[in-house]
Order: sequence, then structure tokens, then C-alpha cells
Amino acid sequence: MTQDSDCRSWFSAADLLTSDASAPVALLGAPLGLGSITPGRCDEAPAVVRTAMKRMSVYDLETEADLSGLRVFDAGDVGLGGAQPSEALAPIVEKLSPLLQKHKLTMVLGGNNAVTRPCVHALDPTLQSVGLLTLDAHFDLRDTDCGLTNGNPVWALLQEGLPGDHVAQIGLLPFANTKKAHDKAKAAGIYVASIRACQAKGLSAIAENALEKLSARCDAIHVDFDIDVIERAQLPGAPGARPGGVSPQDFFDAARLICAHPKVRCVDLTEFDPSLDVASISALTAARWTCEVLAGFLKR
Repeated sequence: MTQDSDCRSWFSAADLLTSDASAPVALLGAPLGLGSITPGRCDEAPAVVRTAMKRMSVYDLETEADLSGLRVFDAGDVGLGGAQPSEALAPIVEKLSPLLQKHKLTMVLGGNNAVTRPCVHALDPTLQSVGLLTLDAHFDLRDTDCGLTNGNPVWALLQEGLPGDHVAQIGLLPFANTKKAHDKAKAAGIYVASIRACQAKGLSAIAENALEKLSARCDAIHVDFDIDVIERAQLPGAPGARPGGVSPQDFFDAARLICAHPKVRCVDLTEFDPSLDVASISALTAARWTCEVLAGFLKR
């Protein structure tokens, strides 16, 4: 009986996590739960995703990609407690900024979509050299006069000085957004691709085009993978998911392509609410996303 018998041990994606800060990739939990338009428990997501990673292999038989030689520094979770989005900027930036300086790619496990704003600030406090790509059913351009929420991180960033032509938003759904939000996106010069365009041309092709435009203007790019961009029937653990979203496979393919781009320095996964999940469908989808991110990184 060999010592590496796979009936005696299972090397999983969770085994890639290490306390070695010299690893090329880092992972940070940002369990922000408050400030959601639809109340839920997105704060539980980082722990649940880490657990679900134990069920993922590190080998892709289709492309023969093997993650076993890669290590990911697990920086733990930001201590957010009962913080509102307005209170979460400083602690997330404080924990994330050093990771961005030391690692080629950092994965942030939200938490609701309000974590995207501090991720962008951590990449560039001036907001002038950073780009933002969102895979999301929603614009997240709601007004901020009633406070910061998971529905307005992109609008808050624009108000704070992020140039509109440094933003690309793909996967947007009909009857999930307002005319006002669409008008804001047009006026700001945001690159917009609806779900119909993504289905017609392919989500990965649209993402590639968006990255090409952003990389021509920006030194570094943050990507928000809002999990509610996926078809609701295949992703029950996202309160904002709607019928008509992208397929999980398209989501995975786009994640791998995106994370192969050298200017993508930070990515987040947001809006996963474990309290709504069924049969671990959403948890395993999120865990598979971490594998696709890493497979993309290995292609650099």
C-alpha cells in the first residue's frame, strides 16, 4: 500500500491554503453581512466556501491543469463584527492592501457586494489608475443618499472619483435594474454588456473584450464576481439571482480567462448567502470558482 494512496488521503483545494506568506496568491475573507437590500447571512460565506473547498479536487481532466504545486496564503478574515458598509472601508483596506503588495493575485471572499468598494480603494487609493470589471445581474448604481449598501458600491466609487470609462459591467439582466441606473451607466461612459449580449457572443468573449478596454487605460484591475449573475435555478444561495442568468459553466470559463490576465490583481466573490443554499449547490459553485481562479492564474 503506497503512502500516497488516494483511498487513504484526499488532496483537495483546501489543502492549497497555507500560512506561508510567500505564496503567490492570497485569500482573504470579508464577512460583511449588514447593509444588504435583502437581509441575509452573506457574512457566513467565507467559512462555508473554505469548507466546500475540501470537496474540490486540484486536477482538471479536461485541460490537464494541475493546481497541486500552487499554494495560497490564507490571511484569515477581516474582523468586521456588526459593521455597516460605511464602517467596513478602513478595516478591509487595512488588511487587503499589504496582500496586494506582496501577492500577484488576491481572492476576497465576501460578504455582500459592498466589499467591492474597499477592494478597489485598496488597489489604488486615488482611484485613477485602477479598473473595475463586474460580472453581475445588477448595475449597483443606486443612489447613496440613504447610505451605503450592497446596491450602490459602483455609484459610490464613481462619486469618489473612479473614472466611468474605467468600469465595465457584464451579465446585466432585464427587469432587475432601473432606467435611472442604466442612464447613469451611459452618462458615466461605463462599458455595458447585457445578459443577451453575453449569451450571444459568449460570456468569456465579452469579458475578454472588457479586459482589453480596461487594460489599455488602467494599471491594475479588480474583478467583482457577484454570484447572482448565475441563473437562479442553478444557484439558490444568492438572494439577488434571477431567472435568465448565465450558466455555471460560463461563469467558470470566464473566471479562468479573466484570472489569466496579468493586470487582474484582485477578485472578489460576493452575494453568496449560505442560509438560502440547497444541497450545497451554491457552496460547491463558489468552491469551484476558487479552483477556476487558480487555474487561470497558472496560465499567466
